[in-house]
Amino acid sequence: MNTVLSAIRHGVDLILPEVALLATVCVIFLSAPFLVSERGEAAPGLRHRWGWLSLIGLSAAAYLWSISTIQPVGPGPFRLDGLAWFIRGLSLATGVILVLVNWNQSDDARAGETQACLLAIIAGVNLVAAANDIVVLFVALELISIPTYLFLLLPRRDALAQESMLKYFLLSIFSSAFLLFGFSYLYGLTGTTHLEGIYASLQAGQNLPMPLLVAIAAMMVIAGLGFRLTAVPFHFYAPDVFQGAPNSAAAMLSFVPKVAGFVALYRVLAVTLPSGDWSLIGLSEPVLWWLAVLTMFVGNLLALLQTDVRRMLAFSSVSHAGYMLVGFVVGGAGTARMTGYDALLFYLTVYGAMTIGTFAALAALGTKDRRVNTIEDLAGLSRSRPGIAIAMTLFLFSLMGMPLTAGFVGKLNLFLVAWNSGGESGQWLAIWLAMNAAIGAWYYLRLIREMYLSDPVRDVGQEQQPPVMVAIGLCSLATVGLFLMPEWLWQAIQKV
Repeated sequence: MNTVLSAIRHGVDLILPEVALLATVCVIFLSAPFLVSERGEAAPGLRHRWGWLSLIGLSAAAYLWSISTIQPVGPGPFRLDGLAWFIRGLSLATGVILVLVNWNQSDDARAGETQACLLAIIAGVNLVAAANDIVVLFVALELISIPTYLFLLLPRRDALAQESMLKYFLLSIFSSAFLLFGFSYLYGLTGTTHLEGIYASLQAGQNLPMPLLVAIAAMMVIAGLGFRLTAVPFHFYAPDVFQGAPNSAAAMLSFVPKVAGFVALYRVLAVTLPSGDWSLIGLSEPVLWWLAVLTMFVGNLLALLQTDVRRMLAFSSVSHAGYMLVGFVVGGAGTARMTGYDALLFYLTVYGAMTIGTFAALAALGTKDRRVNTIEDLAGLSRSRPGIAIAMTLFLFSLMGMPLTAGFVGKLNLFLVAWNSGGESGQWLAIWLAMNAAIGAWYYLRLIREMYLSDPVRDVGQEQQPPVMVAIGLCSLATVGLFLMPEWLWQAIQKV
C-alpha cells in the first residue's frame, strides 16, 4: 500500500502545473452557473473576473513549472524530460496570450465556461508532453479535443459556429479512432502500453523480419495525428472550421493542436535504435516525406484562391504544417549546430507568435454586429486603424519568412537542416520549402496591399479592447525579439 501511495505521490509531483490548471477549471465550472440567471443573464463585466482568474491559474502553473527540474524517465505514467519541460513552458505562455485574445470574445454569461475550456486544452497539451504511456497519451489528446468542441460553440451560437463545431467533432472522432487502432496494434505487438517498454520491445526485435502489423500501427498513428497537424489529406475540416469559428478559437486551432500532434508523433514514432535495419521512424519517413511535400503545396495553392480571410489563414496553417514536417522528416540529421527536431521546435515557437498575433489582430477589428470576414473588409485599414495594420503587417511578413522577423530565422533553419541532412531527399525538401515560401508570399502580400493601397469599404470599428491589444503587443515583441535575440530560445531547445 505504501508503495502504491508513493508511486501516486511521485506521479502527481511530475504534473503539478497541470493539477493547478485543472483545479482552476473545476472552480470555474462549479461556480459559473450560479452567477448566471435562469434567463441566461449575468452581471455586466463578469467576463473580466473569469479572465483574471484564468490568468491567476496560469501564473500558478507557470510558477510550478519554473521550480521544476528535468528528471530521469521512470516506470510511471508521466515523465519530466527536456521535451516535456520545454513544451510545458511554451503552452503556458501560449495560454496567457489566448486568454487575452478570448477575453471579450464571449458575453458575460458564457465567458467562464469558455475560459475554463481553454485552460483544459492547455492542460491537455502539457499532459501530452508529459505522457509516458500510450493510454495516458490518448487521454491527454482527448482532453484537448473534447473541450475544443465547446470552445468552438460557446462564444457564438449562429449557424456558422454550429456547423464549424459539428464538422470538427465528427472528424475528430474519426481521427481518434485511427489513433486508438494504431495504439492497440502497438500494445498487441509489444505486450505493454508503457512507452519505454514499447521502445525496449522494438529494440529487442529489430534484427528480426519486421511484422506487417508494425507498418499498419505506424500508418494508423500518422493518420490519427495528421488530423491535429492539419496535414494533407487530413486537412479538410480546417477551412470550414476556421471560417465559422470565433477568432480566439481559430487562433487556438491554428497552433495548439499542432504542438500536441508533433509531440505525440515524436513520442511514438521517433524511436532511435542503436542498431538494426528498421524502426518506426525509418518505416514512416517515406510517408512523412510525401505528406510534407503535399501539405506545403496544397495549403499554399488553395490559399491563393480564397477571398475569406479566415479560410485563407486556414490553408496557410496547412502549409506551415508542411514546413514543420520538413524538420520532423530530417529528424536527428541537419547541421553541426542543430538537428531537424531543433529547427522544428524553434519554428513551432515562432509560428505560434505570428499566427496567434494575426488572429488577435482580426479579433480587435469589426463591430459587435459584424466581424471582419472577407479580404475586402481589410481595405484601407492603414488609415482607419494604423496600429492594427502595422502589427498585422509584421505578422504577415513573418509568416512569409521576410528578414527582420522571427519567421525568417525559422524558415532559414528548416531550409539549412534539410539541405545539410546528408541525402538527396532532404535537399529536395529544402527546394520545395523555398518554392512554397515564394508561393505563400503572394497571398500574404495580397492582404497587405488591401490594407495600404485600397480605399475603405466598411467600418471596422474603433472600440479599444485592452486585453487583445496586450496580446498583439506580446506577439509583436516575440516576432521581432526572436529575430534579434534567438539565442535564449536555442539554449532552451538544447535542454531537449
